[in-house]
Amino acid sequence: MPEGPRPQGHTPWQGPPSPEPRQGGPDADAARPWQGVPGGGPAQQPWAGGRGPSAPTGGPGWDPSQHPSAVAPAGATPGAPSPYAPPHGTAGLNGAQPRSGVPGRGPGTPATGGRRAARRARAEGPAAAQDAADAVTARRPGGAGRASRRSGRAEAPAAARRRGRVVKAVAGCAATAACCMFVLRGSEAFEALDGIGGDRSGPAPAAAVDAPDPGRVLQIVAHPDDDLYFMNPDLRYSIAAGHPVTTVYLTAGEADGINATEGKQASTPPNKPAYAEARQNGIRAAYAQMATGDRGSAWKRTVVPTLGGGHAEVDVLVAKPEVNLVWLQLREAGTVYDSAPDSLHGLWDGKTAALGAQLSSGTPVKQRFSYSKDQVVRTLVGVLEQYRPTTVRAQDPTPGRFPDTKKYTDHQDHFYGARFVQAALAAYAKDVDAKDRPHFAVQNYVGYFNGSLPSALGPDEAREKLDILGTYAWLDKQNHCGSNAGCGDLKIADHPAGNGWTSTVNYARGTGTSWLTSDKEHGLWAFKVLDGQVALWHRSGPIGAWSGPRLLPGTGMDPGVATVTLPDGRIGAFGTRTSFGARPSDYRREVVYAVQKGPGTEEFGDWQSLGTPETADENWTSDISGPAVAVDGSGQLAAYVRDGAGSLRGRVQLAGGGWGPWASYGGADLHGTPVTATDGAGRRMVFAATTKSVVGWTQPKPGAPLGPATPTGLPDTTLPLTAEGREGGVRLWFRKPGSGNVRTALVTGEGGLKVNHLTDLGGLQGFGSVTASGHVLAGRSAGGLLGAGLGEGRPWERSPLMFVGAPSSAVTGRNTVSLAVVGLDARLYVTSSADDADAHLAPWLPVGLRNAAPPAAAR
Repeated sequence: MPEGPRPQGHTPWQGPPSPEPRQGGPDADAARPWQGVPGGGPAQQPWAGGRGPSAPTGGPGWDPSQHPSAVAPAGATPGAPSPYAPPHGTAGLNGAQPRSGVPGRGPGTPATGGRRAARRARAEGPAAAQDAADAVTARRPGGAGRASRRSGRAEAPAAARRRGRVVKAVAGCAATAACCMFVLRGSEAFEALDGIGGDRSGPAPAAAVDAPDPGRVLQIVAHPDDDLYFMNPDLRYSIAAGHPVTTVYLTAGEADGINATEGKQASTPPNKPAYAEARQNGIRAAYAQMATGDRGSAWKRTVVPTLGGGHAEVDVLVAKPEVNLVWLQLREAGTVYDSAPDSLHGLWDGKTAALGAQLSSGTPVKQRFSYSKDQVVRTLVGVLEQYRPTTVRAQDPTPGRFPDTKKYTDHQDHFYGARFVQAALAAYAKDVDAKDRPHFAVQNYVGYFNGSLPSALGPDEAREKLDILGTYAWLDKQNHCGSNAGCGDLKIADHPAGNGWTSTVNYARGTGTSWLTSDKEHGLWAFKVLDGQVALWHRSGPIGAWSGPRLLPGTGMDPGVATVTLPDGRIGAFGTRTSFGARPSDYRREVVYAVQKGPGTEEFGDWQSLGTPETADENWTSDISGPAVAVDGSGQLAAYVRDGAGSLRGRVQLAGGGWGPWASYGGADLHGTPVTATDGAGRRMVFAATTKSVVGWTQPKPGAPLGPATPTGLPDTTLPLTAEGREGGVRLWFRKPGSGNVRTALVTGEGGLKVNHLTDLGGLQGFGSVTASGHVLAGRSAGGLLGAGLGEGRPWERSPLMFVGAPSSAVTGRNTVSLAVVGLDARLYVTSSADDADAHLAPWLPVGLRNAAPPAAAR
């Protein structure tokens, strides 16, 4: 959303819904709470704390257009086909189809064969993915033998019959995923692999006839358009892949109530309810465009009571009911930085006892309400209980401050809204037993400051992102939504790209790539944050059974874990932890670490705090990066962070096991998370990205303090860096701005830092961190899938696997590299590749039991 007052919000959950809405009218009310929310919507009951599903009122064949709570959009045709069968001409899910009624995009008929095949393959179940993987494996020498040895059992007759049915379906799928060498096996297909490599403890897995759980994405943002500006293209990719996606808007986004372009704002009277409605209409059009290719695709709008005592509007996309929008419609601050007690910030800090609603003019919610701080948290807990997400996306709760003005670098609604999300996630994880919900991972996103950072997206991804904002901004001003309030947000129509926000995306947490590590026995250890705790997965030896996830004691962990192997062979895990305290001023983040009790054991000691180099959050900032950790040639352990002032800070472990104070190592304009590694002489080097280049530090010799900050002369990067000691120095990998291509350079430390041979490796574009170990280089490719390069001269592979945060890799043998990600289903997936003439990625292995599918009424 652009700077200055903006409309931010939607209807709160309050008051008994009316029984008979008028079809197609803007004042239609919902009939009964949680009745008539199909598909990806929540269970058919109020969000009032009940955890057991009530009897559903609808089913797969139920037509929501016949329910009295349905609100048909203008132009909807009575007696239209079932919403579960998309209308003729509706585009597929790739989010890139031409749309009508928007300048620059003419009508078109997308090819649908591949998408139909993909849908048929999903309908057939995960066996389709298994068959595709086996079909590709069989084309490689010895591939079929390797696949059968991994499965550990012969193909069952039923599987053989099923293979024949799905061959045609997966052919379209394979054609759609260009360059794909191996296809992700579905959960059912991995049951055989789980028998030798999965977690054998706990309840038995679901029967093979159960539908697989692809994971569910829940996004919680402050304002309508925060998701489009700061979480795309991840949002579009998730919808395109068929993941259930729900977005929750905390505020109405009403701003000053003027829905006009810059030249007409002075002559346009303010109308906050109408502006809030226009933004809702724009969001619905943008999501419909991403999901179906048709911005006018119908929505079903319902009123739902909340656990906080109010009411929310829930919108379900009729053609794709797995796409939901939830509008809480609280008042926004109306100012980016200035004090506004009647706001999320004021509510969090106790400057107001309750924050009221700003209902949009078109919402079916009619009753006024207000929430206390605790009621907002409980309302979000109710949302989490109903949707049971496996991936939660939120904004950055701890942005930095500008050094000169001391003002935060993001909108106050953004980060205080994210703090409410943090509090709700902590309460949800504590109050809802893990056996009654799936594990969940969290991803945080940078907000306004993206406009000051290099562009992370390639031209095609940036164009698609801008195109979606064009739909939201209602560029053509055609009344496709049938609303007098307008069909989009005209405030941004003159500059839908915002402050360069459509050309980039950045994660505020979890960009490190050292969370997978190996031991001297070639066992593997993976550490990621699930449910606010560090989850541990372990494979003993090169062919041992996997165990996990096991949650290490200790809550409040932020996304992102860095690991290091100590001189005695034990593994140390480092991260940051957020604590709230009794007062708002007690909010703080600190660096913490836990160490393995002995080499090879899964038992770790308690989390120890290294504190923070920052002053109190209320006086300065909690914006510390995740830690970068390394042991130098003398055995000395050190941890480094980027502080809120954009400089490097660190602590070094002393010989007796204690830690020295936080030292300042200088540098300026540092962003993202620093990285560190040791060179061939055992010298520790540290690197951090700026908006224009990369800065480095090195020890003159092992055991010595770091030298001064040194410019490397490297070009600008898209922030995430990866470092690994090799070739006598430390090799860096990063991405080229505006392209997504991967670049690399070798840095040596003899006589000071020197950069050698900057090389552009190309790749599959994309954005975010890349991981590098041995001959394997991998990262998020265009389309959100995992791309991997397997050595010089070998083609890049792309696997149809979407994931949270960054991938990680580790050398597990003389010439074998293991690669891991955590999928959107919060499950660990692992593959490997041997460095030989036929190098390829082995089929992906999911570790542990799959998440239980939600109740039928919540699908």
